[in-house]
Amino acid sequence: QAQLMESGGGLVQAGDSLRLSCSVSARRFSTYSRAWFRQAPGKEREFVAAISWSGDNTYYADSVKGRFDISRDKNKYTVYLQMNRLKAEDTAVYYCAADDRDPRVVPTTRLAYDYWGQGTQVTVSS
Repeated sequence: QAQLMESGGGLVQAGDSLRLSCSVSARRFSTYSRAWFRQAPGKEREFVAAISWSGDNTYYADSVKGRFDISRDKNKYTVYLQMNRLKAEDTAVYYCAADDRDPRVVPTTRLAYDYWGQGTQVTVSS
């Protein structure tokens, strides 16, 4: 059974906005750091954004800073990725992830995350 489930992907034009959601199957995820990664064809999976369990601290890759916004709902279960001013180079499969180790640490590296969703495709046409 999938523990993290992404939704909200689709096909949009350059300059459009899209919001991804990542829901969870267990309450314990409310205390985990969460993140979004993406993987374009032929490329490594790369960090996009991360958020602390409280939602007070957020981190972004330079390529999306100022355009993307990560947040989590008040119950801390669902995490969102608001993507604005999308570019063709944002085209990728987007994955949400969760880290259950130290809640004081918000990792930005792929290997630090143990839980992953199945991914949702985002395609931006230019």
